Amino acid sequence: MSHRAARAALGVTAGLAIALAGSTPTSAATWDLMGENQICIKHGHSHWTYFLAAVVGTWSSTVHVTVENLPAGAVVTQADAIPPGSNHTNSNGSTTVNGWVFAEFDPLPIGVYTAQMTASDGTQTLSDPVTITVKERCY
Repeated sequence: MSHRAARAALGVTAGLAIALAGSTPTSAATWDLMGENQICIKHGHSHWTYFLAAVVGTWSSTVHVTVENLPAGAVVTQADAIPPGSNHTNSNGSTTVNGWVFAEFDPLPIGVYTAQMTASDGTQTLSDPVTITVKERCY
């Protein structure tokens, strides 16, 4: 191989290495979580509810959705696993809900509690706040 051919091959190899080093890995997530929820629970009562999540974008691994950091006496009774796929906001601004989390609450003291809706594909974990308000009356 001539020096000119060797330099050309070395230049192509170096250019390819630089290009790959600056590229986004194929495992990079291209999805987002839209899971901000708020509920009101009447003081002195047990409560059963569900929280909604919309995973938006495209994902190639199952996305597990749950709610964490619930107040003491609350438990997630069913969390969702969203299979690989895609979901996009429609032209009218609406988005399909594709994640559901069910929870039960024992009676709680009056106050405002903050939990977290989380979604994870094993590589990326995203979260949105869940506001739980306990008061005498919920309107």
